[in-house]
Amino acid sequence: MAALGVVGEVVVADNGSTDGSQEIARAEGARVVDVSEPGYGAALMGGIESARGDLVIMADADDSYDLANLGPFIESLRAGAELVMGNRFTGGIEPGAMPPLHRYVGNPVLSFIGRLFFHSPSGDFHCGMRGFRRETILGLGLRTTGMEFASEMVVKATLQGVRIVEVPTTLRPDGRTRAPHLRAWRDGWRHLRFLLLYSPRWLFLYPGIVLLIAGLGLGIALLPGPIAVGSVGLDVNALIYAMVMVLVGAQAIMFSVFARAFAMNEGLLPPSRGLERAFRLMTLERGLVVGLLVLVVGIGFTLYSVVNWGSQDFGALHTRDAIRVVVPGATALVLGFQLILSSFFLSILGLGRR
Repeated sequence: MAALGVVGEVVVADNGSTDGSQEIARAEGARVVDVSEPGYGAALMGGIESARGDLVIMADADDSYDLANLGPFIESLRAGAELVMGNRFTGGIEPGAMPPLHRYVGNPVLSFIGRLFFHSPSGDFHCGMRGFRRETILGLGLRTTGMEFASEMVVKATLQGVRIVEVPTTLRPDGRTRAPHLRAWRDGWRHLRFLLLYSPRWLFLYPGIVLLIAGLGLGIALLPGPIAVGSVGLDVNALIYAMVMVLVGAQAIMFSVFARAFAMNEGLLPPSRGLERAFRLMTLERGLVVGLLVLVVGIGFTLYSVVNWGSQDFGALHTRDAIRVVVPGATALVLGFQLILSSFFLSILGLGRR
């Protein structure tokens, strides 16, 4: 810090160490902050909130990061960056510093998903060494207390337009004498779960659109009669599953809108101009009209099936012909009611924003 012209302090955030390292830190001139809440994210937030400087550089206190190489982080912050991410894949990972599962699967896959979902510039979402402007990070409203804190910081910074840059940093084998707290599958799932929950588009919307289009396409093709796809014949069984795809797809799309609106109201996600336009365009009354129109289609199919049944003196019908009418009709009835109820629910969610 002296070589870089930095006037600062070393803060050690501790939330339950039992190895006596707190006293070593104090003896060497560090300021130890006691954090009562357990968890990786909780410890870091306790340290960030207690820090007195304008700029903060955080790192794991296990000898794995080169704390003598702060230059790139400080220079980037001085040049206007608000969040400087270390990248271990460009800076170098020493032998034994990262398990193969984390190095070749976990970190690359989760970082790719983060870039895909949120268009983040970070190529190493989980690097434990990063620098930032303290006020910027405190303004993000970070909430997670576990390992997913690393992902939350990058995701929220990206969504809120924080200027993010990357610098290479090296990773060395840690100097711990105990087993690490990190659990590959448990913590990997927590990171993935966080990324999914913060992206209703990828969790609900895109799968819903695919299912809805596929179900409608297959259902319309099967309404007149059986079809053949190569050597495979498709009939009423495929029609039933197509209608299930339509219902599930429509539900997923509705959940996407509900989740985005709720997240906006709670401050979990920034306002969406697209959703704001949708609220103005798709009012409660228009949603009710669309739902009623779909209901009318369902009623039409139902009446047709009843008339057809009457023409047979209300006796037994040919199963295939009956299903070809009844299933689409029942699907339209269910979908119409869903649209009506969803319109009311969405209107309730929109009350807070209006």
